[in-house]
Amino acid sequence: MSAENKRALVTRGGWDGHQPVEATELFIPFLRDAGFDVRVEEGPAAYAEADYMAGLDLVVQSITMSTIEPEALKGLMAAVAAGTGFAGWHGGIADSFRNSSDYLQLVGGQFATHAALHPPHERRGEMEDNYVPHRVELTPAGREHPITAGLGDFDLVTEQYWILSDDLNDVLATTTTDTRDWEPWHRPVTCPAVWTRSWGEGRVFVATPGHRVEVLQDPNVRTIVERGLLWAGRSLEETR
Repeated sequence: MSAENKRALVTRGGWDGHQPVEATELFIPFLRDAGFDVRVEEGPAAYAEADYMAGLDLVVQSITMSTIEPEALKGLMAAVAAGTGFAGWHGGIADSFRNSSDYLQLVGGQFATHAALHPPHERRGEMEDNYVPHRVELTPAGREHPITAGLGDFDLVTEQYWILSDDLNDVLATTTTDTRDWEPWHRPVTCPAVWTRSWGEGRVFVATPGHRVEVLQDPNVRTIVERGLLWAGRSLEETR
């Protein structure tokens, strides 16, 4: 399926630590090369433009935390239910709009925490305090899905998201947070790291790696995100 004449909205903002501008600029040329006409907005207000949203094929969001007005959220949810794809990475989609349980239900997963280095000896009060070595492992479904087919398990040293989720998600990859002597959990916890979700006629794609641009430039992460954007916008062939 060609992406010719497709329309995408890129929204960005929220916490600057996730580099929302730099991160989205990494993928905007890819979308344009794939045939998307791209509009960029700083924040989610455009979601309230009902006529515009109805004509979109894809929304790419990179807004961490922040807030969303009821009419904007209503517009986003209506557009996705009607067939607009919704896609993003890391906190830009999985930790957006903590004030809205409806948004959480749409996305299917919410950031809860991330593992950290041992407090007394290794933390310096920087973002790197939360960078831990971990593995992203494909599920059997992920080995067959067009977003992740042909890829293998891979290792990262960055934030490892502990995600609260539900079983409406189709999980393509997971990551397991190990037990640590200084943490209160008592067994390893496996969470989704890449998932898709059908919502009405729309498709939702989420990848939790992507804390900063250098993580998104990892060949595995970048491939997953680029394919995920196309899949959500129905420009990557998929049988479901």
